[in-house]
Amino acid sequence: MTENTRNPRFAPLGPPLTRADVLKGMGALACLPLAQSWLVRPSAAATAPDAPEMAVEEIAPGVYVHHGRYELQSPENLGDMANTAFIVGDDAVAVIDTSGTAIAGKAFRERIREITDKPIRYVINTHMHPDHVLGNVAFKDDDPEFVAHKNMKAGLEVRAETYLASSERMMGKAAMEGTEIVLPTREISAKEVLDLGNRKLVLEPQPTAHTNNDLIITDEKTGTLFLGDLLFSKHIPTLDGSVLGWLPLIEKLHGRKAARVVPGHGPVSMDMPESLNDEQRYWTVVTDDIREIIADNGTLEEAVKSAGYSEKDKWKLFDVYHRRNVTAAFAELEWE
Repeated sequence: MTENTRNPRFAPLGPPLTRADVLKGMGALACLPLAQSWLVRPSAAATAPDAPEMAVEEIAPGVYVHHGRYELQSPENLGDMANTAFIVGDDAVAVIDTSGTAIAGKAFRERIREITDKPIRYVINTHMHPDHVLGNVAFKDDDPEFVAHKNMKAGLEVRAETYLASSERMMGKAAMEGTEIVLPTREISAKEVLDLGNRKLVLEPQPTAHTNNDLIITDEKTGTLFLGDLLFSKHIPTLDGSVLGWLPLIEKLHGRKAARVVPGHGPVSMDMPESLNDEQRYWTVVTDDIREIIADNGTLEEAVKSAGYSEKDKWKLFDVYHRRNVTAAFAELEWE
């Protein structure tokens, strides 16, 4: 289409990016603040920071959730940004996500030990992003199985250096003391059941959506569903997988029954399926706006300045993550 057929609402912002330009910048899309992680390394803080409190709430019998902060990584929060949880059975404990540093993971483990002394048999990661997995190291001495989607190991290996470097850049060396990548020891490729003793957890790997390694967990005893970052509430959703995969998955999840759902970011407990509505609306608006721009022969620069901005006042951290979401979605939708 020629220049004069473009939608007049969008003014040209310079030479259009090519597909190669877009894809060149897609390698660090796990989290926008991580994108330039290799450029600056922080100086070490003088003293190690205090561990976060890691308070938990019992949302159902034997099901405890810690509420992560709606913030970016910082020396003050030590990567405590994602919801983490643990489930207590008659014989053992399963941990679901472990926060974003060894210090935060250790504080979470200490909170678990204040509630139960049963062995920690499983540490389950819902996906590979650093705010969910960098606390794994705090549980190594418990000798659990580290459980994740079959794709997580490869993805985490590729990004390990970037994740560690960018976390250090944002929080400082002291905050990262003892933090290391712990890879899965048990990979989930199909539906599996873990038994904690009179308590079964159903693990289900999902198709590419938020990432290519999303895993959901259901506690059968209480009907509690853990969606990880397939569900964001209040905190803007972030895309590191496929918007064309995520929207159909949300639609499928709408038909799923659960007594309650735990998001990766948001309140510790929400109702199904209403909890999915805001996220579904956001991705629908972003997708529709980008498709309109593409149909008018618009460019990526135009898209990141306009697509989805009707959602701006409805999400925390919108200004941090939204442009990256549009960039990722545009690269996918351009070739659908």
